Amino acid sequence: MERHFELELEKLKKRILRMGNLVASQIHQTMIALINCDLEAAEEIIETEHAIDKLDTKIDKLCQRIFALTQPVATDLRLIMASLKMNNDLERMGDHAVSIARRIEGLGDYKDIVIELKIDDLAGSADAIVRDVVTILNSRNTVYIKDIFRDAMVIREKVQSISEHIIEQMEKKSDVVIVATNLMMIISEIESIARYSRNIAESIYFLVEGKLVKHSKRFWEEDSTNESNLPSEG
Repeated sequence: MERHFELELEKLKKRILRMGNLVASQIHQTMIALINCDLEAAEEIIETEHAIDKLDTKIDKLCQRIFALTQPVATDLRLIMASLKMNNDLERMGDHAVSIARRIEGLGDYKDIVIELKIDDLAGSADAIVRDVVTILNSRNTVYIKDIFRDAMVIREKVQSISEHIIEQMEKKSDVVIVATNLMMIISEIESIARYSRNIAESIYFLVEGKLVKHSKRFWEEDSTNESNLPSEG
């Protein structure tokens, strides 16, 4: 039974990492399609949704099976709890990526506005934060957790700035109201992706350190004004 339990936990670790890589790839492709206003690529992204949903279900069922057959404690219990939370967050990130892809169709004639509003820069930031949090999921190196919190805050600020510019455009040009509304929804989806990335970082910290930092503003803001105390990039 103990050997079987260990194998099930190892399977869980691999599936969560596979889920992370799958979602990261989907978001990467989504952001490229968004920047290029590529409808064909967007349609391909939408068709990958079922693969994420299928893996999501497999992970949930595996966690349920482990709970049903064993009584996990300590580190093993943290792994299962964190995996359930991360799986849900990753699946939601995939949903947001698909929602963005569905909205790309309306951007074909407005690529200049996408660039003007620096949505390409925002998309790059979203792609990076997802890639980075999946890297941490693989390495379990909590040194870089605060980088995710900081980057999520930067994305939030970018979204706020872009929102203000979009509203200005809507007030000046009535003919851009429809596309502007579409862009507002897209950047909101991107902000949600960043928020879920931060949630995953919190779950990784709980898994490795055994400490909850959810809602702990002090944890993720401390030292944020002192760049010398932040992990170096590269």
